[in-house]
Amino acid sequence: MTKPQIWVASFLVLFILLFIIGRITKEEETFKPISNENFSDQTSSENLTAEELIANFGCTNCHGVDLNGTKQGPALKDISQKFGRRELIAYLRNPNSFMGSERFLKYREQFPGVIMPNYGNKDVKDLGKITDYLLER
Repeated sequence: MTKPQIWVASFLVLFILLFIIGRITKEEETFKPISNENFSDQTSSENLTAEELIANFGCTNCHGVDLNGTKQGPALKDISQKFGRRELIAYLRNPNSFMGSERFLKYREQFPGVIMPNYGNKDVKDLGKITDYLLER
């Protein structure tokens, strides 16, 4: 046997040995069906306040803990002068559809490289709570 063949054979034996050890020490996986009781407690947002939803969605990362704006996002006060309820929910679900307006072109200049995330995958009821909270501020 040549030296390269010896190396390949030794790596192969080592791989097989590690594979067998991994199989022996592996814990058995048991799958439990998800019951509605356990699942609803973890994902339910019905009991969360608008402030908690804002924190959970990550809005405070860019707009600040007090939502007064940061270098990454504008302030969210007096937003009722810029949006109605339906329009704000539509914006939260798909911000890219609003990017052609003059106001958002200014935001893009003021906050270069920052992209508003799309919340189309979130529950509309949650977006409604957040919208109502922001419009009342």
